[in-house]
Amino acid sequence: MPSFDIVSEVDKQEVRNAVEQTNREVGNRFDFKGSEARVEQSEYALTIFSDTEFQLDQVQDILSQKLAKRGVDVKCLDTGAVEKISGNKVKRSVTIKTGVETELAKKIVKLIKDSKLKVQASIQGETVRVSGAKRDTLQEAIALVKKSITDFPLQFNNFRE
Repeated sequence: MPSFDIVSEVDKQEVRNAVEQTNREVGNRFDFKGSEARVEQSEYALTIFSDTEFQLDQVQDILSQKLAKRGVDVKCLDTGAVEKISGNKVKRSVTIKTGVETELAKKIVKLIKDSKLKVQASIQGETVRVSGAKRDTLQEAIALVKKSITDFPLQFNNFRE
């Protein structure tokens, strides 16, 4: 029976490359000379450090541009609040969301069931598996989900015959 998986994945190596490019650009820019502006990465958690909130926003913009150029969807970034640290320095935590959350998975399953397509959708951990008798109905299901879910980056992989 043909099937495919709906997932939300981010390439960790591309994120690391974007962080390194951001730090390199911040180090070379004249408006950041002598500042402590940088981005640190720990798995899927990023921390942006800077001297002022304005610089913090600039570093985050640079990071977003570098991520977008490397094919990482910036909709998966969950930006935290600005925190003051020693002196007048500030930091912000940014989490990269991976995996389809349970609430979104339920929404996708309900969407597919309500569409009356002859496919079955089931939640399997952080993925949603969709299976059906014909490839064409599976492709219709992909088109439906792409059209309906626009606020979260989804990938469709593991398409099997």
